[in-house]
Amino acid sequence: MSKKQNNFLFNFIAPVYGLFYNSQKKNYVKNIKVLRKYLNISEYKSIIDIGCGTGAMCAALNKEGIKVTGVDPATKMLNIGRKKEENKTIEFVECDTCEKLPFTDKTFDLSVASYVAHGLKPEQRITLYSEMSRLSKHYVIYYDYNEKRAWLTSVIEWFERGDYFNFIKNVKTELNENFELVQEIKLNKQASWYVCTPK
Repeated sequence: MSKKQNNFLFNFIAPVYGLFYNSQKKNYVKNIKVLRKYLNISEYKSIIDIGCGTGAMCAALNKEGIKVTGVDPATKMLNIGRKKEENKTIEFVECDTCEKLPFTDKTFDLSVASYVAHGLKPEQRITLYSEMSRLSKHYVIYYDYNEKRAWLTSVIEWFERGDYFNFIKNVKTELNENFELVQEIKLNKQASWYVCTPK
C-alpha cells in the first residue's frame, strides 16, 4: 500500500478508531504500569509518540507527568486527540512518520511507537528506527506484536497488506541490528514492549 493510500485509509477509519479511544487509553495505562517495573518513564521529562493516531497513548503517557508530543500523518486521527480536554497540554504535529521528522537531534528523552513498526515495509522500519534513535537521548520504546500470532490478527493484517508476517518473524533480529541493547517485556501472548538503547 502506498503512503498516499495508507494516509487515506487512516483518515477514513479515524471515526472508528475514535470510538475505541477510551478503551485504548485504559489498556495503555495498564501496560505502562508493567513497563514502569523495568523503566520508570516518569523520571524523564519528554517523550515523542510516533504514529500516535487519536492520541490514546499520548493521554496515558501524559498521566505519567511527562511532556508529550504526538506525531501522525492522518489529520482526522490527530483532530480526535486534539479535541479531548485531557490532551490540552499535548502537542500534536501532523507529519509523515516514514521520513525525517521536523525535530532536531536528541530533542526528546524518550521516543515511543505503538503498533506502527509491524505495518511498515522493511526499509520504512529502518528509517523509523534511525529517526527514533536520532531524536532520543535515552531510550527508544516499541509497543507491538511479538512472535505469537492470533488468527484474527493474521486475517486483519493480511487485508491491510502491511509487513506484519515478516515483522513478527524478524523483530528481535531487526531490533538487535539497529540498537545497542534491546529488552523485550512480554505483556500478553501476542504483544510486547521492546525497550531499545540507541547506538
